[in-house]
Amino acid sequence: MGNKKFRQAIGGSCLLKCTVQSLVIVLVALVITIALYSRAPPPPIQVMSPPPVVVLELRSPPPKMTTVLKAKPVKVEVMTVSKSERISDLWPESSCDLFSGKWVFDNQSYPLYKDRECSFMFDDLACEKYGRPDLRWQQWRWQPNDCVLPRFNGKLFLSKLRNKRLMFVGDSLNRNQWVSLMCLVESSIPKPFKSMKLKPPMYTFKATEYNATIEFYWAPFLVESNNDDASSHRLADRIIKPKAIEKHAIVWNDVDFLVFNTYLWWRVPTLKTMVESASFEEPNEKFKMVKSLQSYKMVLKTWSNWIDNHINKTKTRMFFMGIPATHEWSIDWGNKKDKRCLDETEPISNTRYWGRGSDPEFLNAIGSSISKLKRTGFNIHFINITQLSEYRKDGHPSIYRKLWRPLTKEQLANPRDYADCTHWCLPGVPDVWNELLLAYILR
Repeated sequence: MGNKKFRQAIGGSCLLKCTVQSLVIVLVALVITIALYSRAPPPPIQVMSPPPVVVLELRSPPPKMTTVLKAKPVKVEVMTVSKSERISDLWPESSCDLFSGKWVFDNQSYPLYKDRECSFMFDDLACEKYGRPDLRWQQWRWQPNDCVLPRFNGKLFLSKLRNKRLMFVGDSLNRNQWVSLMCLVESSIPKPFKSMKLKPPMYTFKATEYNATIEFYWAPFLVESNNDDASSHRLADRIIKPKAIEKHAIVWNDVDFLVFNTYLWWRVPTLKTMVESASFEEPNEKFKMVKSLQSYKMVLKTWSNWIDNHINKTKTRMFFMGIPATHEWSIDWGNKKDKRCLDETEPISNTRYWGRGSDPEFLNAIGSSISKLKRTGFNIHFINITQLSEYRKDGHPSIYRKLWRPLTKEQLANPRDYADCTHWCLPGVPDVWNELLLAYILR
């Protein structure tokens, strides 16, 4: 009897033990299943910094400073990217204003390259090389308010450019952006498969592995002018032929991607205009004085008409860059030392800031011309870099640059006359312009 009770107790104990073990196994399996389905996604792939390359010294034409009209600070409405224009593979949002945002300091991801590692850097843009003591200007990232602007990817850009041509057409600020783009893609191209040809007014960078070219064509007014020599300009005497564009435009024909700009040379009250048949070299040639804005609209009409008659709508994609801001009056942002942009090391934090050097009437003229071309079926977009550039008073070469030779001690001591607050140090702000350009190309 005692043995029977003992066996029953043992059996009950085993049953209880087996039940507990089964429950433990089920719970462990449940925990593992939940962990597998709730596991965090893998971290994003980090783009590696470009490897150092051998520096190739290239002489560049000196950046030219232009006379600027003084005017009251103004504001302009910021253009947005519509739902139909969104970069769907980068931003899932229905729309995103790429041009409203702020500069975020990011010394982990930026700069995207080093000026001494870019074989094709121009000396008037190599600020670190020519003694700029601070480096913070290289380490700012543009952050739109409602989305993320992806970091530039050189291989992705070149894949979109395979067997194609991209050409910048305009003034020295478009050259500034062209140099930036070469520096951004260079590390993605093996050394034997890249080359440069400088034959003003055409500058050509070729990536032979991709059969792709990135070109710059000097045409500061888009139409013919007495300043069409890329290395020798007549700043004080500006004459244009508002209806003569064929000489330049024939070079743009059949290009896959066209990036236009023109503004820097228009910042004077009036321009001399001539008929198409007139000669710039004839001292007694008749000309007519026309207000700059009126001349600008005339030129945009000539440019638009040429596009309408010659550009292949199904092949060529076009972009028009907004006005790149200048920072020539430090009083505008509260600095009374009158050193222009010299010694500026931080962006402007006031989101309503608008410098006197950017005239919104010219922006409106560009927008009007682009809207008309869009309505007739052309693939053209306005990249409104003006406001985001306005904040970057710290991004210019000032005195840390080289023209045909380094600045003298006397010139260095006179930033009021010799500080360049029009062009941009590289790496720097133009890299963001090219990140925006890539985003549009990926659309």
